[in-house]
Amino acid sequence: MNIHKFRVNDLSVLLDVNSGAVHVIDEIIYDIMDFFDGTNDAAVIERLAPAYGREALAEALAELHGLMEQQLLFAPAVEVPLTFRQQPLVKSLCLHVAHDCNLRCGYCFAGTGDFGHERGLMSREVGERAVDFIIDNSGPRRHCEIDFFGGEPLLNLDVVRHVVAYVRRREAETGKIFKLTLTTNGVLLNDETDRFLNDNNISLVLSLDGRREVHDKMRPFPNGSGSFDLIAAKIRRVVDSRQGQNYFLRGTFTAYNLDFAADVLSMADMGFTQLSVEPVVGKDCDYEIKEEHLPELFRQYELLAQQYLERKLAGKGFDFFHFNLDINNGPCLAKRLSGCGAGHEYFAVTPEGDLYPCHQFVGREGYLLGNVFDGVKATDLPDTFRQAHVLNKAECASCWARFYCSGGCHANAQLFNNDIHKPYKIGCELQKKRLECALAIQAALALHNRPMP
Repeated sequence: MNIHKFRVNDLSVLLDVNSGAVHVIDEIIYDIMDFFDGTNDAAVIERLAPAYGREALAEALAELHGLMEQQLLFAPAVEVPLTFRQQPLVKSLCLHVAHDCNLRCGYCFAGTGDFGHERGLMSREVGERAVDFIIDNSGPRRHCEIDFFGGEPLLNLDVVRHVVAYVRRREAETGKIFKLTLTTNGVLLNDETDRFLNDNNISLVLSLDGRREVHDKMRPFPNGSGSFDLIAAKIRRVVDSRQGQNYFLRGTFTAYNLDFAADVLSMADMGFTQLSVEPVVGKDCDYEIKEEHLPELFRQYELLAQQYLERKLAGKGFDFFHFNLDINNGPCLAKRLSGCGAGHEYFAVTPEGDLYPCHQFVGREGYLLGNVFDGVKATDLPDTFRQAHVLNKAECASCWARFYCSGGCHANAQLFNNDIHKPYKIGCELQKKRLECALAIQAALALHNRPMP
């Protein structure tokens, strides 16, 4: 599939898949593209003449041929040789500093923090060795990343502080530069912790699900009471303390709140501007997203896109992760095809120092790679993950979104299909709808900003 046409709200859009060119089109072009293949003008005119007239169709077809001459329509196939170094270069670690949590979220993929095993906290020794592991295996790569994760990482703040200090020392010794992130539910944030996070330039991913009733239903304390009021106030304080920068609010929607656009907008109305709300990934449970929910979820994404655009044009905009698509200066094509790097560039580290392909694979049988003390022992797995890119996935080869989506999440594919090469279908459908909305938004913004003739 080398072209894709779609409508989002009142905008009709044509994507040329190979070139990445995005065209806002009118009704006649929209209908022509049901039949036009670049060579069959006469057949198109004959078929559509009763609706549009021959002269109008000839003019429209001439315009399409002009785009073809510029290789902005029916562009030739893109040759992207994906070559990898013989040894993977590790760029990022997810440190599970705490396999424990102070909330009992109903949809938690980590089993309320313990990942299906015993609860526990990472030691200083494991934390230091994890830092050394990424340095030892990052080769000439200068920029590295560490995300403090859990469970709830602030339950082990002492080790977080220790590892941060160790990172700074090792940066000075090696010339490496580390980007640090901490993912937290916010319960343990306080003035002192806020200062530590800010002083050390640690980016924050803050968990909030939107409206109070939605958040409290799925993110209660162990005693069943809601956590929204406490967490919203603490998140507000820490975001204000860093002048609204260097953070993301990250929520989850479920079958209980299919009207999730209202949750995104409620957080925007609270004054938060860096937002991400993701569909829950559940299997055989009452909150899971099912195929029957897709029409309503598509409608919600379009509602959100409309509000996103209106607020952006009014100077009251917010950033929504899935709509932040740069169609001109985004990641290179090879990067978009190869994906997140799980299992070869990116690893998760358990409190005991065990290595897994990513945080969602932790505890899954057959995906233990090794540990930070002895390195990667399951040496076939990194190459398996490196080769699980879009070009090697049969279901992705003809998909119009193949140059944007990186082939979907490996962990979700394994969970639903027991095969990282076979994408999770519902995830694909939602990703494609988000991409349509993002492309339409960028096209609309380009039209708005286009100089008047």
